Amino acid sequence: MKLEAPKRQRNAEALLGIGVFGTSLALFVVRFLVPRPIAMSNNGDGARVLCGAGITWHGGPEPFVHLAYTAAPGAAPCRPTYLLTQSWLADLAVRISGLIGFPATLSLVVLGLLSSVVAAAAIAAIVLGLPCRRRARLVVAAGLLLVVADSAFFGYFAAVLGEGAAFLGLLLVAGGLLLTAREDRWSHVGMAVTFAGGVLAVNAKVQTLIILPILALAVLLVRPGTLRGARRWVAPVLVIGALGAVTLYAQQSVEPAVAPDGTLAARPGDDSREINMFNSIFLNIVDGRHDTQADLADLGLPPSFAQYAGNGWWHPHPATMDPLYPRFRDRVSRRNVVTYFATHPGRTLEVLNRAATDQLAARPGYLGSFDQDAGFPPHAQEHRVPVVSWLTGLISPLGLFALVPIWLFVLVRAWTQRRGALGVVLAFLLAVSLTQFGTAALGDGIEGIKHQSVALFTILLALVLCSSPLNRRPEPTVP
Repeated sequence: MKLEAPKRQRNAEALLGIGVFGTSLALFVVRFLVPRPIAMSNNGDGARVLCGAGITWHGGPEPFVHLAYTAAPGAAPCRPTYLLTQSWLADLAVRISGLIGFPATLSLVVLGLLSSVVAAAAIAAIVLGLPCRRRARLVVAAGLLLVVADSAFFGYFAAVLGEGAAFLGLLLVAGGLLLTAREDRWSHVGMAVTFAGGVLAVNAKVQTLIILPILALAVLLVRPGTLRGARRWVAPVLVIGALGAVTLYAQQSVEPAVAPDGTLAARPGDDSREINMFNSIFLNIVDGRHDTQADLADLGLPPSFAQYAGNGWWHPHPATMDPLYPRFRDRVSRRNVVTYFATHPGRTLEVLNRAATDQLAARPGYLGSFDQDAGFPPHAQEHRVPVVSWLTGLISPLGLFALVPIWLFVLVRAWTQRRGALGVVLAFLLAVSLTQFGTAALGDGIEGIKHQSVALFTILLALVLCSSPLNRRPEPTVP
């Protein structure tokens, strides 16, 4: 009799997990394929993801979605200049396409279905890990479905862009950390899920590498089940070590890139570092709307560069074309940009406020959703599930006046839950969102809305988890 209650409890948990997974997957598949497949078009950076999947692609930005990318016969093999874990998912999709008779082809339909499976499993993990009653967990599941399926995010799952893998990884990490705090085998499952999600999220983009130390701290803070003493620390240290080792190996396994100055890049993203700093200087600082000469003087750039104000790296008339540029190239550096923002708080606040508006806007207008055969005009977008992005769009003109209260709300909720795994997860998501926000806002002056998508997705996950009630799940009673 005493054994029946725990057994019923385990069976109920298993049924809950299977039910949430099956329902989520079914909804995602319908949302993805009906009435026709949707994705995100290539903004020009997709060559890296395709190269990582073994497909050489030289096309530029595309107004329509390519539902299938096929390796050109006789094309020279390529190696990506830095890793994006979306390439791993794409490579798996290529292998699955080969099994069904389409070798050397990346089908975005297969990729989207594969990502839907992972997303559904991650939502099930979060629901099973939440320390609250079943009804509250189902409410959280509904909120997660609205966020993940929103038109601002869902299309990235079937795209040759890095954001989709970041979304999946963050979902898995949230579920893994919550499961880690449970007892018995759930704790071991949680650690495995955390590791898998961490690898996906950390290596999704160069921008997301900063997630690694935040995740390491979160893993240390979550207590694995009822373990005490040395055993309580062994498992987290192993997970952190494995995360670091896989990340180091993955990032060093790519082909050294050639930086704009002709040297070989020593670290991931070095080939685009000068480009990012250049855009930050000439789009965020020397933008033509402020005291251009004073800004140039503070940056140590010549007064003649005023003619390039507001001209980014890919502008038809950038400063790189100026004969003086080689003499001042060393001023286009991260240190110079950080020094400027640190000594000009007013301008920094202005840039951050604009970035907050971009983040809440949620969706860039140049990423189309449909293939050319769908009959829609170029860059046309679907709006099948617009609830979350519609709400954030309403408050986007407020910028930091809307975003800061959201951060504070999540911070307070994390503090009230600080003794449990939910508090750790909320603090982790808040820290990731803040760091991604600052990195995208100050470290690059282009594609502000797209580069803020990871920060927005993360804070929305935190808000959904904040809807979980304060009371913990009651212990099973034994009749």
